[in-house]
Amino acid sequence: MHLANSGRVIVKLTKVVDEGQVLCDEKLDKIAKVTELIGPVAKPYASAIPLTNNVKKYIGKKIFLLASTPANYKKFRRNRK
Repeated sequence: MHLANSGRVIVKLTKVVDEGQVLCDEKLDKIAKVTELIGPVAKPYASAIPLTNNVKKYIGKKIFLLASTPANYKKFRRNRK
């Protein structure tokens, strides 16, 4: 994990993630939100928007994917006339 010049966080992935999912640390503090996947399919990277002001303390550490994120749920709406 490192900080790009654009202000986004670049994360090396070991598992496939979807865009919009939230990354956290071992204490389940939200760190970043995945915006796009980049790099080769065999060893992908993710570009993510930081959700905390102190991203530098997470550089070089393992981060995890939150199991239930709002991006995984689709809202059910009834069509009203």
